Amino acid sequence: MGVKAMLPSYELGFYALVVTCAVLYSGSGIFEASRDSMNRKAFRDGIKPGWHYFGRKMDVADFEWVMWFTSFRNIIIFALSGHVLFGKICSMTVPQHRAVMYMIYGVLAVLASMGLVYLMIILSHCLLLYSVALAKQKWLCYVAGLCCLASFKVEPFGSWQSGFVTGSFDLQDVLFYGGCTFTIMRCMSFALENSERDEGIYSIFDLLKYNFYLPFFFFGPVMTFDQFHAQVSTRELRRKDDEMKKIRVNALLHVGAIVAVDIFFHFFYILTLPSDLKFVNRLSDWSLAGLAYSNLVYDWVKAAVMFGVINTIARLDHLDPPQPPKCITMLYIFAETHFDRGINDWLCKYVYDHLGENHDNILKELVASITTFAITTLWLGPCELVYIWSLANCFGLNFELWVQKFFQLGPFAKLEAKLSGAMSRRIRAAFGAVNFWAIVLYNILALNSLEFALLVTKRLLVMGFPVSTLSIWFITYCGVQLIKERERILAIEEEQKGDKAKVE
Repeated sequence: MGVKAMLPSYELGFYALVVTCAVLYSGSGIFEASRDSMNRKAFRDGIKPGWHYFGRKMDVADFEWVMWFTSFRNIIIFALSGHVLFGKICSMTVPQHRAVMYMIYGVLAVLASMGLVYLMIILSHCLLLYSVALAKQKWLCYVAGLCCLASFKVEPFGSWQSGFVTGSFDLQDVLFYGGCTFTIMRCMSFALENSERDEGIYSIFDLLKYNFYLPFFFFGPVMTFDQFHAQVSTRELRRKDDEMKKIRVNALLHVGAIVAVDIFFHFFYILTLPSDLKFVNRLSDWSLAGLAYSNLVYDWVKAAVMFGVINTIARLDHLDPPQPPKCITMLYIFAETHFDRGINDWLCKYVYDHLGENHDNILKELVASITTFAITTLWLGPCELVYIWSLANCFGLNFELWVQKFFQLGPFAKLEAKLSGAMSRRIRAAFGAVNFWAIVLYNILALNSLEFALLVTKRLLVMGFPVSTLSIWFITYCGVQLIKERERILAIEEEQKGDKAKVE
């Protein structure tokens, strides 16, 4: 049935009340567990002194978040502030050459931060993949690009290349592998776009301008070459009337998110608690479910902040970068689950959509999803945990299509046609609630540990059955209905905009 099926307002109000009460109850359990475990010896490495005047310590278990706002904070501010000022000057004086200016600034920043040998490694991979791109053979571009990616993700090749970079500082490994792997993805995009170009070839300088755009260089997001080239080649730089206002609002929202996460980490130790399974096993089923869900929400917030800051700078440079990831709270479909929309767009364009076409054929979808997750496994770094995560999410993606095809069979299709739109929406939301928790359980594998994921699964599906299992399923059902209501409103707004555009 259509997405526009309505539910009574009192029913939606009831769903909102149930979800709110459940979140508050689960949150109170996590808060009490955090307060009681503040001084546990097992948590000594994950919880450090914080706000003494509140009597609270801070959860510092996330290396990335701590890195951004301690050791890397000044470097980020200095490098990106310099890029913004440099980019503004270029946009005002030589807008037709701004891509070259961005490249020069990026090369100098990489050289200053990582040294000449690292720059030479990057340039050697760029030159190799550019040479492959000249052949205009897609299969050769894929083979060469994936082999280059494997040279950084598979040992001993990764350690061999990183061994050439002299010096030592806290962020050397992070910057080395971040810059190298994103470079390979950009070079593959360049090579694949070049192979589809009807007339001529792109120059090596087009590749270097694309790769050494500093805001995207070390940590992405990956913007496909065709989009970057088209946007950065525009000579007439004009902004919409409210564009600067939106940029300022987004910047303030990111600052607010950073402050909110810092406050949150002083009262909820959602990252450190899962490290002690004996302690976590004593939590209630509600607190355990909230803990698993909170880890996914936090990872989304971290990705949204990191890519949001970078995207704000890119918009100041008159670019339209990939959007931040969709909040996990708004997801109940595997096909929309991703924490890096740049990589997701890259995979969809060059792999998933290319092989799966319209994603309606079961066999093609299976081949497309297996290939996509195989490349994703290589991108993340092959290891046992990544293998399990890839298999679980690949299965979830295909299972969605299998269930959809099953219920499209004659008897089920006729039965649904007899139902009202509201009743069809309720039935679909019940299945969506199951899918929601499949997404949560499959992804905490990568965010926490296999042991924690198994513990949550056992407690919620086996030991907690039937009371906890059915209660959490109902609450999730209420949440999915709220998501569907938001989707319904957005669909109506999009339709109204389309009708207005036709009239004009």
